[in-house]
Amino acid sequence: MAEQKKKRAYAAQAYDFGANSVGSGPPPPQSSIPGVGMPMQQQGFQPGIQQGIPQQGMPQSPLDPLAQGFGQMNLGGQPQQVTPQMQQPGHLNPLLTTDLVTQPFHVLELEQPPPPIILPPNTSATPSPYANCPPKYVRSTLNCVPQTHSLLKKSRLPFALVIQPYTSLHDSTDPIPVVPDQVISRCRRCRAYINPFVTFLDNGHRWRCNMCNLTNDVPQAFDWDATAQKSVDRWQRPELNHAVCEFVAPQEYMVRPPQPLVYLFIFDVSMASINSGLVATSARTIRESLDRIPNADRRTRVGFMAVDSGLHYFSIPRDGSENNEPTQLVVRDLEDVFLPTPTDLLISLSECRENIGLLLDKIPAMFQETQDPNSALGSALRSGHKLISPVGGKITVLSATMPNVGHGKLEMREDKKVLGTSKEGSLLQTGSSFYKSFAVECSKNQVSIDMFLFSSQYQDVASLSCLPRFTGGNTWFYPGWNAARSEDAIKFAREFSDYLSAEIGLEAVLRVRATTGLRMSTFYGNFFNRSSDLCAFPAFPRDQAYVVEVAIDETITKPYVCLQAAVLHTTCNGERRIRVLTLALPTTETLANVYASADQSAIAVYFSHKAVERALGSGLDAARDALQAKAIELLQTYRKELTGGSLGGGGLQLPQNLRAIPVLFLGLIKNVGLRKSAQIPSDLRSAALCLLSTNPLPLLIQYIYPSFFSLHDMPDEAGTIDNQTGEIILPPRINLSSQNVLPYGLYLIDDGANQFLWVGRDAVPALLLDVFGVEDRTAIRQGKTTMPVLDNEFNERVRAVIEKSKDFQSKGVGSIVVPTLYVIKEDGDPSLKLWAQTLLVEDRADQGVSLQQWMGTLREKVVT
Repeated sequence: MAEQKKKRAYAAQAYDFGANSVGSGPPPPQSSIPGVGMPMQQQGFQPGIQQGIPQQGMPQSPLDPLAQGFGQMNLGGQPQQVTPQMQQPGHLNPLLTTDLVTQPFHVLELEQPPPPIILPPNTSATPSPYANCPPKYVRSTLNCVPQTHSLLKKSRLPFALVIQPYTSLHDSTDPIPVVPDQVISRCRRCRAYINPFVTFLDNGHRWRCNMCNLTNDVPQAFDWDATAQKSVDRWQRPELNHAVCEFVAPQEYMVRPPQPLVYLFIFDVSMASINSGLVATSARTIRESLDRIPNADRRTRVGFMAVDSGLHYFSIPRDGSENNEPTQLVVRDLEDVFLPTPTDLLISLSECRENIGLLLDKIPAMFQETQDPNSALGSALRSGHKLISPVGGKITVLSATMPNVGHGKLEMREDKKVLGTSKEGSLLQTGSSFYKSFAVECSKNQVSIDMFLFSSQYQDVASLSCLPRFTGGNTWFYPGWNAARSEDAIKFAREFSDYLSAEIGLEAVLRVRATTGLRMSTFYGNFFNRSSDLCAFPAFPRDQAYVVEVAIDETITKPYVCLQAAVLHTTCNGERRIRVLTLALPTTETLANVYASADQSAIAVYFSHKAVERALGSGLDAARDALQAKAIELLQTYRKELTGGSLGGGGLQLPQNLRAIPVLFLGLIKNVGLRKSAQIPSDLRSAALCLLSTNPLPLLIQYIYPSFFSLHDMPDEAGTIDNQTGEIILPPRINLSSQNVLPYGLYLIDDGANQFLWVGRDAVPALLLDVFGVEDRTAIRQGKTTMPVLDNEFNERVRAVIEKSKDFQSKGVGSIVVPTLYVIKEDGDPSLKLWAQTLLVEDRADQGVSLQQWMGTLREKVVT
């Protein structure tokens, strides 16, 4: 009761209702898609697989509580008016047409699950609710596949998979079934792995491949437990019950014995790096995280190099040796790099643990007096590659200076006159051919590169990010970073420590197979495309997703198709494994079914990758124009083919499940990576393009259309723990529009990379006192900051909401990123204010159009 009184006090100077008040703004739509808002049992399909009656004589599997939870989501509010259209035979998803003008977009539409995958009865070999791949691992842009290429072309929709083989940094937080007995049954012709959608013949002695229809023998050991020396129930085998599982690979899956985990750290020790505190902070973080680096098999090896105008190597003896002192060896020849000693540069983490700690303590002091402004990073990389390429592994670069001497020397290319012009695209391309050619060489030798970039000056992220792009690595960018600012030091230390603890797959390859008639045509993501259908990863990360476009080459006559992604890799503890993900999708001959089952989030992710490709190849204007043209094309196609060209209502119609497409496309066009602006440094833009092409789907959608919460009037339960789930309850999300911002309010905007706490210019002293501990707004520290910890309930709840909003694990993804928190005062720093306002996707900001203008442009093009 006291809290409710306080909430009223926060709005004492108000003349309007807050964003969370009853009656404010348009009501959230209640989905008319079957399956949202009513229990799954009422929908006539099983959770997880939705495919009718289980086969007799098979074990019944427990219901999937997660799938039930999705089915029982009720978005509340008033139902939208929808026009049922062409109820399809076969109980597929109904096509529900809505008008985008008369029924404006509401943010809760982004939280709907993808349209259900409704397979024919008895499609899978067992009735397991886990027989079809969950959307957190693989999402298809189409959950009902056209049977012909011409129908796909007619739809103008893409057919692609968004694949995220891992949904956590560690196996322990996302366990999946493992087939331990090394009995791996694969199709003799197409090499697909046995899965829940195969058919057994000849009294179970043979199985028919669900990809190519070939009949294969069932291995003799398939029904036998060699360890216990007894027969086992085939129907309990993980690979027949789970669409996502791992096989322990036998000897024939190895070209050589499984490699150990290898980390080579390259420290930039130039003057800029020393002065910013990067060397000291990174060395200390590695020292404190040594026990977090995966080393279960005690084979993990590490090495350390430093680079300025020369190359500095560190020879580290084993613990307990007569001479425990690490030795520094310096090479000044940058052109013909060589290793100064054959041993002790790459050493066992277990055997040299203490001496590694000694070296990390000493490195900052070794270079603290440096006046050297140069970086020979390219030469250091060549030398590092020479050091670890016999084994393979990961090179981790920590740099605050643009490489300006030696191999891969880069020039200052940033030109403010070019920003915002048609020539800006050249700044996003690689400045030296060295970076791509060297990355390809690394990939061949199983060497992956991760870049941590910290420069306060131009660093040419566009060139440096090439290295991770082709080696399965990642690029993290910290503009203007300085360890003297505690927020900067803590953010990097937390992220770098989590990075070091993450389990990665080594010597990995990804291949996607599919039913005859389908072909994988294009691959997007950070890897090297070794052949037409094989993606190579020296190290397979757990915080990235990949997009594979699927072509339809032949008419498909089956009622459903299957697609199977397989990742062959070596685990951190030296075990060769294959992670297999199998997805089954129904097929259709009608356009209505295709549209009714399209997944708007997966489509947005696909076009995000296409836009990055277009931006790097043809420039930013071409990328933005292509997105607008695609939005118009989809609206025109739907109007012409499925509404008979009618102009009912506002004249812009899409099915309910695709209503967010225009808003997501607008968010992409206005994202810092693609936005038309003369204010965005090319390094920031290049770093944003990296995120747009690597982020897993939930984080990418949030990056395109950030989360937005009203805090001053949030419901009483927001920021408290839900007794049933144990999770912090978030306030309802609101649309990214300044119409929802009141002058006395407190708001949180979160795009996954940064969080903005917006303080209204008329915020009452009671609110400021409870949240910040001061009544005077001028006393609040703005910019990059940390929330004060105060002894009152409202402060605790606000902090809980801020923490929960950045909880990536609850989104089903792996990530090391800790978003930076900025406090923005409405009447404070204009540049900070403008930055936050550019995230309000539905408003005009910089050179962007508002959602209303955007919809007007689309309507004009579609209707004329």
